[in-house]
Amino acid sequence: MTTSGPGRQGPNRMLDEFARMMTDAAGAAQGVRREVETAFRAQGERFLNQMDLVQREEFEAVRDMAAKARMENAVLKKRLDDLEARVPSAKQKAG
Repeated sequence: MTTSGPGRQGPNRMLDEFARMMTDAAGAAQGVRREVETAFRAQGERFLNQMDLVQREEFEAVRDMAAKARMENAVLKKRLDDLEARVPSAKQKAG
């Protein structure tokens, strides 16, 4: 007959204690892993901030602004070319 609880003797009790210790050790190891990951992530963020890199959102916003400015520049250049093409004909009529 097998007994359970604190009065248990022999190999079963030793196995239960060993299993409990392993469970506790696994929980502690997970805690340490989370702490190491957090510390590593924080160190990485500090390193990247020191390198003065832009965030992706900022880069994409500036890229979109530059594309819009290039498009507006092309439209304005065409208007200017059209206006400059009219000026010589206006001077000839006046002269």
